[in-house]
Amino acid sequence: MEQHTTDPAGTIRVTGLRKRFGANPALDGMTFTVRPGQVTGFVGPNGAGKSTTMRVVLGLDAPDEGTALVGGRPYRSLRRPLTHLGALLDAGALQPGRTARNHLLWLARSQGIDARRVDRVLAAAGLQEAAGRRAGQFSLGMRQRLGIAAALLGDPPALMLDEPFNGLDPEGFRWIRALLAEQAARGRAVLVSSHLMGELQDTADHLVVVGRGRVIADTTVAALLAGASNGRVTLRTSAPDRAVRALAGGGATVSSTGPDTVTAHGLEPERVVALLTAGGVPFAEVSAHRASLEEAYLELTRDAVQYRATDAGEAA
Repeated sequence: MEQHTTDPAGTIRVTGLRKRFGANPALDGMTFTVRPGQVTGFVGPNGAGKSTTMRVVLGLDAPDEGTALVGGRPYRSLRRPLTHLGALLDAGALQPGRTARNHLLWLARSQGIDARRVDRVLAAAGLQEAAGRRAGQFSLGMRQRLGIAAALLGDPPALMLDEPFNGLDPEGFRWIRALLAEQAARGRAVLVSSHLMGELQDTADHLVVVGRGRVIADTTVAALLAGASNGRVTLRTSAPDRAVRALAGGGATVSSTGPDTVTAHGLEPERVVALLTAGGVPFAEVSAHRASLEEAYLELTRDAVQYRATDAGEAA
């Protein structure tokens, strides 16, 4: 029986996906939701199941169990699917002899989309001047822009982009960050898979972290960074021994990490300052550690990485 939910248009809902390729489990109960109005980062080590999940969403792979719905319906059941979900999985998936405009034009005609929309998305992707060039002559960055233009073609309420930052130059990075933020601000659901944590930290509102075919974390970027920062405060002082005693007495886990540096865990910076002041301990600087998304990601996925440099070294 065909599955439906009452999800709003644009919602991507993945529930209990399981998929094996031979003896290898690619998906092992993958479950998460991409909601309208935010950019959701989709991250995990190589082999974590990201690409397989996106292929299942698009109906390119069939799951052994579970469902993947777009706006409450399977993608394959949608009429004019590009008007429901725009996707970029492979920037090289185009006919190299076609011009950029003709590539988009045949997609538009297959979906009953007005040809004027082609020119609008070419402009949005910064490809107006290259519209008459054959796509086979494009650099990777230009093919990425063309793929994103194709994803935007149907003005869909949801976007799903796999590694869209690949091949872009610094101006391209700025462009796509602004584009993704604009799409979310317009109420669209945006799912972005990427290995570039620095870009996602500046772009994503929400994060789905996966490993070995299942979800490890499903949370806001802000909450993930706060958890990874772990209440760590570093201070510079000319009296490190006194600082250690004062902070340990206040309940912190404290260590001297340099001749004039002390690190405390478990206290907010304001509490650290209050304890030092009350104890008459001189200090020159107090700073809270702010974890990067890369740090948080590596800590979360430490046990989910399947391929490490040491494996290759041992095999050699």
